[in-house]
Amino acid sequence: MIDRTHALPVVRQCQLLGVARSTVYYQPTSISERGLALMRRIDALHLQYPFAGARMLRDVLRREGYSVGRRHVATVMRRMGITALYRPPRTSQRHPAHRISPYLLRGLNIARPNHVWAADITYIPMRRGFVYLFAVLDWASRRVLAWRLSNTLTTDFCLDAVREAITQYGCPEIFNTDQGCQFTSQEFTGLLKDQGIQISMDGKGCWRDNVFVERLWKSIKYEEVYVHAYDTVSAAQQGLAR
Repeated sequence: MIDRTHALPVVRQCQLLGVARSTVYYQPTSISERGLALMRRIDALHLQYPFAGARMLRDVLRREGYSVGRRHVATVMRRMGITALYRPPRTSQRHPAHRISPYLLRGLNIARPNHVWAADITYIPMRRGFVYLFAVLDWASRRVLAWRLSNTLTTDFCLDAVREAITQYGCPEIFNTDQGCQFTSQEFTGLLKDQGIQISMDGKGCWRDNVFVERLWKSIKYEEVYVHAYDTVSAAQQGLAR
């Protein structure tokens, strides 16, 4: 899709096609068929048992015939960007540049569009690899306002989608995310602050604080992704758009 010899800059081509710049410059590393199968199964188990950590997933996988250890499961979960949903003890302080904002939606009556937007990232398996999906959702209407695919868990493809949503629909009053490093970064929070948007973040491991996005991921995966094994990123793009 991207033509590096074209007179139009690569950055502008990415914007027009709706893909992240990291997708263009990323150099893929090979993953074995066995590794991809394990990632797909862990993804499905995470949707079924969102509270399960590496130890519990290891036990489930071993009962299904996978020969895998806890550390390997934990490594795969980190690569996929998923964590068990629980509230761990605070054993360390975060970097000042990654300050956590309070959760602003508890008890709030959200009944009109552009009051609250929510966003998140999820792992999308393909036949021979995987990509990450970021989406911006209007909390009241449940409408997906903008989304992007990327090969890497960087911040730039999230920023591109947020800018597109703001351009098309204006600014919300509140923007809610989890505490992922992409959302606590100065680039992401700076964009929201520059637009006068209040920042809200889920409690650590509290998936219910962003339940509508989590429900969107479940619908997308069970009704589309797991039904169609995408061969290419462009096929994933078309399938997810559908």
